[in-house]
Amino acid sequence: MMATDPRRTVETVWRMESARILAALARLVRDVGLAEELAQDTLVVALEQWPVIGVPDHPGSWLMATAKHRAIDAMRRRSRYREKLELLGRETPDAEEPDLAAAMDDYVGDDLLRLVFTTCHPVLSTESRVALTLRLLGGLTTEEIARAYLVSESTVGQRITRAKRTLAEKKVPIELPPPAEAAQRLASVLEVIYLIFNEGYAATAGEDWMRPALCEEALRLGRILATLAPDEPEVHGLVALMELQASRTAARTAADGTPILLQDQDRRRWDRLLIRRGLAALAKAEGTYGPYVLQASIAACHARAARAEDTDWRRIAALYEVLSHVSPSPVVDLNRAVAIGHAYGPARGLEIVDGLNLPGYPLMPAVRGDLLARLGRTGEARQEFERAAAMTRNARERALFEARATALR
Repeated sequence: MMATDPRRTVETVWRMESARILAALARLVRDVGLAEELAQDTLVVALEQWPVIGVPDHPGSWLMATAKHRAIDAMRRRSRYREKLELLGRETPDAEEPDLAAAMDDYVGDDLLRLVFTTCHPVLSTESRVALTLRLLGGLTTEEIARAYLVSESTVGQRITRAKRTLAEKKVPIELPPPAEAAQRLASVLEVIYLIFNEGYAATAGEDWMRPALCEEALRLGRILATLAPDEPEVHGLVALMELQASRTAARTAADGTPILLQDQDRRRWDRLLIRRGLAALAKAEGTYGPYVLQASIAACHARAARAEDTDWRRIAALYEVLSHVSPSPVVDLNRAVAIGHAYGPARGLEIVDGLNLPGYPLMPAVRGDLLARLGRTGEARQEFERAAAMTRNARERALFEARATALR
């Protein structure tokens, strides 16, 4: 198929414009499910007409106008249906009619921000928030999401359907949150984006160590959010964190896909452009101490070290100390133990690890095994790496832990 084929062009433009169109439709019809149906109708119209009439000069504008006209037609039909029910003496649900003239106005930024807050609404389960966000804002198909998360298409489809039904039943308005809820709602949005990134950066299951497509999608969403909410330090902190972590992608695996740990990576392969972008995003949040800003500051310490031995582990340990107070969790404490182990010796790190409780978390015995190995307690270290290998559901990570255990025999 030629690159200039109209159908290929429709698919390409749709991937670029679908979130913007969906956001505008959601504002117009005040229903995420209906908005997606209308958007799909618009895609079908483009697939039917563009091969006949040719690709429009401004394809994105053509899609937006078509989508909004279809939405207005749908609302007019719904209004006429309501009028007929009233003539028959039946009660109809109260519904505020949108201003059809104003409906054609294009508030792209506000629309997208409203849709982001809606797909990440706390009334939805974490899995549903992730699936709905990737579907509506990422433009991924159900098949693509299922493949990324190693679940069945039916499971993803059910999550998306359940999410849209819940939003409708709970009558969640498609609007920006009120000031009293803004912090909680923003935290939910950032959590979803970072969950998507993390699953791409360190896959929890399957054969692959990383899934770069998810990292790229999370980065795209984060950059959009930073444009829409430029005054939110934590948004810039999250973007900085993802940019800096993504900069290591090329150095994280060998040619055969074998994972390479941070300390062993060839830092010449780190992406300097992403590092510069990450540090620039971090500078926009300077002077604040939210959890994402702190994590980005830690990632910046690694990015600024030309060699592993140049890493400022004392500063990293201090940052983790602050993070453990701002956002306390056993995982933060485990990472703090790693930093302290490098900054002040493995015995100090092991002391922290032995006070933690993280059942079923494979990195817990892996960190403990590393600290024990550095203390010369090789037998215990080997057992910890074997435990870690038994816990993980990722094949590459399992092979890594097994190799560490074998090396200690």
